[in-house]
Amino acid sequence: MKQVLEGNSAVAEAVRLARVQVISAYPITPQSHIVEVLSDYCASGKMDARYLRVESEHSCLAALVGAACGGVRTFTATSSAGLAYMHEMLHWTAGSRLPIVMAEVNRALGAPWNIWSDQTDSLSQRDTGWIQLYCEDGQEVFDTTLQAFRLAEWVNLPVMVVTEGFLISHTYEPVDIPEQEEVDRFLPPYNPAFKVDTKNPFTVNSIAPPSIYMEIRHDNAMAMDEVPERFDDVEKEFEVLFNRRYGAVEAINCDDAEIILVTSGTITSTARLLLEDLRDRGEKVGLLKMKMFRPFPVEQVCRALKSAMKVAVIDRNFSSGAGGIFLQEVRAALCNREDRPLVFGYIVGLGGRDVTKAVLEDIYKMTKNSDVPSDKSVWIGLREVKHAIGR
Repeated sequence: MKQVLEGNSAVAEAVRLARVQVISAYPITPQSHIVEVLSDYCASGKMDARYLRVESEHSCLAALVGAACGGVRTFTATSSAGLAYMHEMLHWTAGSRLPIVMAEVNRALGAPWNIWSDQTDSLSQRDTGWIQLYCEDGQEVFDTTLQAFRLAEWVNLPVMVVTEGFLISHTYEPVDIPEQEEVDRFLPPYNPAFKVDTKNPFTVNSIAPPSIYMEIRHDNAMAMDEVPERFDDVEKEFEVLFNRRYGAVEAINCDDAEIILVTSGTITSTARLLLEDLRDRGEKVGLLKMKMFRPFPVEQVCRALKSAMKVAVIDRNFSSGAGGIFLQEVRAALCNREDRPLVFGYIVGLGGRDVTKAVLEDIYKMTKNSDVPSDKSVWIGLREVKHAIGR
């Protein structure tokens, strides 16, 4: 059934249909509506779940670690500084192999204060051991949230479903919402192999000396290596029931493209419009949408980009001193390949600044007319300002 939903409400609907049993909540703009809607569902009886109101984002995830160890399906949501406050517990969750699902609504990090979108908050947590899936619109947010529970419980790793502040979170779109019976066929009840049991007590997360710590980390790495194949299996099952799939990456007109734009999130929708225009003008251009960031889908990316002469990676994020984060990953994926394309990097849209079709066309023209890429990402759309120079 089609419903016109705010992006945050689409997340909440998916959580309800997933029959989540414990929700831990600490609101922060722009994700607050997710946990507010879920609070209403729990209070009204529309959802049978324990709703935990905690005093901080750190406690928010810590509470779910305990709940997940007890063998129940769990969910939370956060943004920006809230995610940064969770940092320690992100490591504990992944290291404990707990299939917690979290909606992360991209919001720029301070200082200065900014409540609008960029991806630096989620990407700065890229080494914590969480699967990261980036969404383009409200329908994908809904679908990916359901898929995240299936994937997390298959590989026993936490999943971050990444959406964008205001551009998705507060935007209303038609979203296809299935019936509960259909979701139940896709997502069976959570039945973990191990859970805390007072009748059969055992220790969880005790100290690991040097003789075993490295092996535990290797187990985590092997589980992450399984994710691309398992994600493909999850999407196949989802497609059979709901006739939709997205892929870890989506390659559009890449087979004959001389220049390929690499995007993620909502910028992809704008790039699709530009792609149509440029193709109509005879330009050999393609588009590669990145959905999965962790684990980074190296083989899929290399396969999509293998025929291109140039690649333009468009980042709504940056790593200080290094440049765009997707750029770094794409260059690393291609570095040992023969006949690899030239890879150009661009930083756009930080702090919620608009990324229009005209901006993307400028990037395309810059890439086409440049012979050698800059070592660092090129910042697009900067205004003239006086800079404060530290001494």
